Amino acid sequence: MAEEIRRRWPEMRVVHLPDYDLLPRELPDTDIFVGYSLRAQQLTDSRKLKWIHSTAAGVAQLMYPELRDSGITVTNPSGIFSVPMAEHTMGLIIALARNFPDSVRQQDKSQWSQQYLWDQPQHLTELNGSVLLIVGYGSIGQELAKRARVFAMRVCGVTRSGTGDRAHADEIVPAAKLDETLPAADYVVVCAPETSETKHLFGAAQFSRMKPGARFINVGRGSLVDEAALIQALTSGSLGGAAVDVTQSEPLPPADPLWHAPNLFITPHTSAISDRLWDRQTEVLLELLESWFAGRELFNRVDFGKGY
Repeated sequence: MAEEIRRRWPEMRVVHLPDYDLLPRELPDTDIFVGYSLRAQQLTDSRKLKWIHSTAAGVAQLMYPELRDSGITVTNPSGIFSVPMAEHTMGLIIALARNFPDSVRQQDKSQWSQQYLWDQPQHLTELNGSVLLIVGYGSIGQELAKRARVFAMRVCGVTRSGTGDRAHADEIVPAAKLDETLPAADYVVVCAPETSETKHLFGAAQFSRMKPGARFINVGRGSLVDEAALIQALTSGSLGGAAVDVTQSEPLPPADPLWHAPNLFITPHTSAISDRLWDRQTEVLLELLESWFAGRELFNRVDFGKGY
């Protein structure tokens, strides 16, 4: 990324830091910062800073009053993670439907497990005709819906307003109607942003409204789910299974009870990772820089009011 920027704008000083250790020395002369986060104290040292470009789509780490009131522009790479996350999530849905996690566990024991898998309460199921509820029907949700429709799944999206692109959704409902929509879903996928409104969006009340045997997947942020309530729903058997790519604490501590929750499939926040990731990151940043130097309006600007 740094080399591409230097090649395009050789007159610009581009500093690539491998970690945050040398950041205090560079911040006073920085006009544009590209990275995951700046803390409020670091912002105080950034006397010339005009623009922060987050390399993460989620920007909850930047939603503090000092930055909001500073007038500094904040952008993110929204959209570049949609395809790998949709493919990863579709893989999780298939894995839960066909109980691949238990197949792998039995393979590790060198056991031919056909009868064992057949006898499990979470039966091997088909996706066709089942209902997929996507909570957070933005670019990731829409890419997932596109793939789910190939499997003949019925798709319902949930957005804040109840509006959105219907190209791959049978229905879109407002977030206010989430609880009444849950009982119809066979699979619930959460890919909503992390905001004050979405903290513990799914807790005991929501899991109790899901149909017996339904599967739950979280690829949004760990803060969106009450993990104790998720463990209880899995332990009681009311959920047929779950998969999470994100957790409240990351890395997930070895002693965390999530590791031992029944019928839970954990991937270590890898849904957005792809061998094409930094090519996409670079493409977005170069386009934003072109707009910046041309005096044009920047796309992917973060709305501090919404939190994303």
